[in-house]
Amino acid sequence: MDLVGVAEIVSAAAVLVGFGFAVSEVRRHRGRKTRESALALVSAYQTPEFANAIVRLIELPGGLTKEGLHKCCESDVKLVGLLMTTWESLGILTYRREISLDLLDDFFSGPIVLSWEKFETLVREMREESGRETYFEWFQWLAERMAERESDGNPVPAHVEHRGWRER
Repeated sequence: MDLVGVAEIVSAAAVLVGFGFAVSEVRRHRGRKTRESALALVSAYQTPEFANAIVRLIELPGGLTKEGLHKCCESDVKLVGLLMTTWESLGILTYRREISLDLLDDFFSGPIVLSWEKFETLVREMREESGRETYFEWFQWLAERMAERESDGNPVPAHVEHRGWRER
């Protein structure tokens, strides 16, 4: 084999090694981004106010209207606002792929779907009063994505789905 042939083989090998390195770096970056997103979710939403809002959500009646909201939980209106704006923000971040839908599903699918079931009437009322269909549009989008994921049947709880999990 002549020198040109050897150089071509070395060049092709270098390109393959470089491509392999690039692929591994992209995977590593994605993994890091996922971990960072998970940590951000945990730290940002583990507050007493957020925990109180989730507890209050469970107690609220479905089909809540603006009038009903002020009657049943006048002192907790801010907690409802906290939940709705939180889901709105997470909807935007999910759509823009800053947070994966899988990760968000693992953290909050139940509370998001439950929130929409309870606040849909309220949101539609707000939109009608203001003439703005954009109120809580990303909250609705996110709740619909979560509901779609559950449309095949009831979600399987982690303690059932991952019963056989073992530490490596």
